[in-house]
Amino acid sequence: MAIARLHGGPLDGQVIPIDDAAEDRLILPYSETQVVYERGGAPENTGEGDGPTSSDFHYLEAQDDIDPDPDSRDE
Repeated sequence: MAIARLHGGPLDGQVIPIDDAAEDRLILPYSETQVVYERGGAPENTGEGDGPTSSDFHYLEAQDDIDPDPDSRDE
């Protein structure tokens, strides 16, 4: 198992487990849409005994517009 560190977008700062350390893109659910993150750089900690393999993923796009207040509750 590997770890993805997410940068930018609505999931900024999240750390999530991923099954395949070779993934170049992550398509993740977010509210009623999906967001796409793309790998930035090479995986780290790839040897035995140095912790889980981790990679940085940077926000690329969302399937739909992301509205943090879709039903105007914050007005």
